[in-house]
Amino acid sequence: MSTADLITPLCAQLAFCLSKDRHRLKRQLDILRRNKKTDARAVDALRVQLEKSSAQYEKRRASVPTLTFPDLPVTGQKAAIADLIQRHQVVILCGETGSGKTTQLPKICLEIGRGVAGFIGHTQPRRIAARTVADRIAEEVGESVGQSVGYKVRFHDRTHPASLVKLMTDGILLAETQNDPFLSHYDTLIIDEAHERSLNIDFLLGYLKWLLPKRPDLKVIVTSATIDTQRFSAHFNHAPVIEVSGRTYPVEVRYRPIEVNDDDEDDETTDDLQQAILDAVDELYRDLRGDILIFLSGEHEIRETTASLKKHHPSQYEILPLYSKLSVSEQERVFTPKGGKVRIILATNVAETSLTVPNIRGVIDTGHARISRYSARSKIQRLPIERISQSSANQRAGRCGRVAEGICIRLYSREDYLARPLFTEPEIMRTNLSAVILQMTALNLGDIAAFPFIEPPNDKMIRDGKTSLIEVNALDKAGKLTDTGKQLAKFPTDPKLARMLIAAHEQVCLKEVSIIVAALSIQDPREKPADKMPQAQAKQAVFKHPESDFLSLLNLWNAFEAQKKKLSNNKL
Repeated sequence: MSTADLITPLCAQLAFCLSKDRHRLKRQLDILRRNKKTDARAVDALRVQLEKSSAQYEKRRASVPTLTFPDLPVTGQKAAIADLIQRHQVVILCGETGSGKTTQLPKICLEIGRGVAGFIGHTQPRRIAARTVADRIAEEVGESVGQSVGYKVRFHDRTHPASLVKLMTDGILLAETQNDPFLSHYDTLIIDEAHERSLNIDFLLGYLKWLLPKRPDLKVIVTSATIDTQRFSAHFNHAPVIEVSGRTYPVEVRYRPIEVNDDDEDDETTDDLQQAILDAVDELYRDLRGDILIFLSGEHEIRETTASLKKHHPSQYEILPLYSKLSVSEQERVFTPKGGKVRIILATNVAETSLTVPNIRGVIDTGHARISRYSARSKIQRLPIERISQSSANQRAGRCGRVAEGICIRLYSREDYLARPLFTEPEIMRTNLSAVILQMTALNLGDIAAFPFIEPPNDKMIRDGKTSLIEVNALDKAGKLTDTGKQLAKFPTDPKLARMLIAAHEQVCLKEVSIIVAALSIQDPREKPADKMPQAQAKQAVFKHPESDFLSLLNLWNAFEAQKKKLSNNKL
């Protein structure tokens, strides 16, 4: 029997193997096909590998749980969505708030046989969203997280090789391209909340455009709120767009502008703004009974507002914070209401999209958020407080129209709202590109100027990014990756900070420098309220090092660690 006769049935079996094995097995089949001499032993060895992969494929198919679909708008279009996914490699799903797209799409994919050859990867912009969405989908299929449905975020992996649906942040999926450039562990990818246009999302969408011709078996679904979907469609060669309406109730928008000095415009802890928040809470409590969601720009503002509310209403409300760095148990309190008191949730823009806080009837929008922005002059990535766009304001208002009619109070004028930009500027237009350029070079994706971004960054930002990488010896002057650059590409942080860690390892001071790097990678942990600056400086003087701000951060950490052994978490 000829080699061709022996391998023909094996080729047919390839479609029923795991996606992570297909490329390797196909390559071996091609080698055997080209070999003029019949090698029965090699054919038998390959047959064993194919049968092993096929057995795992069948085991995954048998493990798909019973699927039920709640009465949500997206369920009404389930058949149309499934048909588009089966007929097209890329589908753009435009879903309004409350449509159910985030929780139901993975189940629609499972129903049509996706998730068997590999994971259904489902990306979220934030860790808190990845975890809560995984919890919800697992609950709907009657399992606990970590079985058919799991999630992976930085420092936490609740997936299993037998999992079918894998929730993760977009940063995790990008990091996986380092070791799996063809994303062969996935047979379907859902890029959720693409309208946020973070740097990771834009890079992922460009990367997928490069990858799709090489992975014809891979399906991609891009979901977005009802803004700018045609741009996504055009990016993927005019992929089909399907729209799903949201289940929303009428939301009354009220404008309650306050007079603020120019210097205080972005300070949400001023007495005037704090009083405006208290007045808005009283107004909502008077006009409707339900939980209230207040949008603030950061943790410090949340703590100040919590103190104001507790002073104004000592026991009337249950006051809960919501931001990404909270522990899982603290986040759970927000998503599992116990009844009783009216709840006031104080949140950053993590609650703007992707997360649904239950039972919200009123929203108070201060109109600000922290927006990451690169300063070309100082060469520093900053996180200033800025006015949000109209689309962000609309997303915030939509949070209170999920369960019944709602009221959104904006603490700025209608004229101010209309003067704001329609959309938030994509992060790629306002951020340091050195990390992206480093990853692209490590993955051999070619020059960033030719990469298929939805919106290419400007030349100055590209030049600055390349210059930064040359300065830390990640690239040579010809733009080639150095040995140091290969190391830096493996760190999930800014290349400058990663370079400090490599140098610290060489100088045998990694413990101390890793603490400093951790502090530099976040907002300054030292609080310095404008109205209490002298008191703050006096309290923090004990940590100040006479020769180095970096060593001041190290002193602060050492003092914290010493107190940690004596005090409870609440007192820390």
